[in-house]
Amino acid sequence: MLLTVSTFDYKMQIPPTFTSEGVIVDPFLNIPPVTQWPLPDLSLRHATPWSTLLARQRLLTWFALVMLGCAAVAVVMAVLDDRLIRGANLWLKPIKFMLSTAVFALTTAWLMGLLAPAQRQKMRGMVWVLIVTALFEVIYITVAAAVGTESHHNTRTPFAAILFGLMAVAAVALTATQGILAWAIWRNAPVTPLPVAAQAVVVGLVLSGLLGTVSGFLLGGQQPPLYGEGALPLLGWHLTGGDGRPAHFLGLHAHQLLPLFGFCLQRYASPVIATPALWTGIMAYMGMWWGLMWLALG
Repeated sequence: MLLTVSTFDYKMQIPPTFTSEGVIVDPFLNIPPVTQWPLPDLSLRHATPWSTLLARQRLLTWFALVMLGCAAVAVVMAVLDDRLIRGANLWLKPIKFMLSTAVFALTTAWLMGLLAPAQRQKMRGMVWVLIVTALFEVIYITVAAAVGTESHHNTRTPFAAILFGLMAVAAVALTATQGILAWAIWRNAPVTPLPVAAQAVVVGLVLSGLLGTVSGFLLGGQQPPLYGEGALPLLGWHLTGGDGRPAHFLGLHAHQLLPLFGFCLQRYASPVIATPALWTGIMAYMGMWWGLMWLALG
């Protein structure tokens, strides 16, 4: 007899395994496949992760690959071009944005694995919003670097001011995609109430959009300190005050860090403590974000 193990992304026939209570378990994670949703779909233990990403969201996966390729070219340009903007190599900002965009797109594609294929098809509008808005920001920042001028806080001409305003609109639309995905996962969850890992995914996506947007508005209205003494290597951030970039980073990456925390809790912690531990962690995460915001406002 063979057991058909099926999640949204894989379906194969393998010998069944049983617990002492006679419950069929998922050989990939050694846990019941249905009752432990969404662990099989969140797990990175896939034989072909690239194929899995393509199956989940082909456009986002290829877009991320293009961004990684562009980042590699920008690194070469940084080596060849020693011009500076506000004390930093002018290619540093495009590199960071390209890498961040790639990670953002890959994370979104991976988390879309919590949706059934038919439900993913309904999210194509969200996918295109993410790609178009992120591409606009990357192109604008890269062109600004190439001509040796600032992209952010550049209002020297009416045209530059319009582009800076459009960047803000694009950023809000970009982060809003995470809230849309959170709603879709919550609305179409195959089990209720939501397991701990699924709660972490939904909250992480919501916070990524919300905290990323709020800290982004702070960045838009406050020029960060110059790159130089006291700045973190490569990143150029300042933790001594007046810099909103650390808070923005923490806010945007909630959709990665919180799901990872929730996965570990559901996989390894007792159900009695998993949910309280998750929400304690969420409160702590928001507290860290607010602490960084307080530093930035100071």
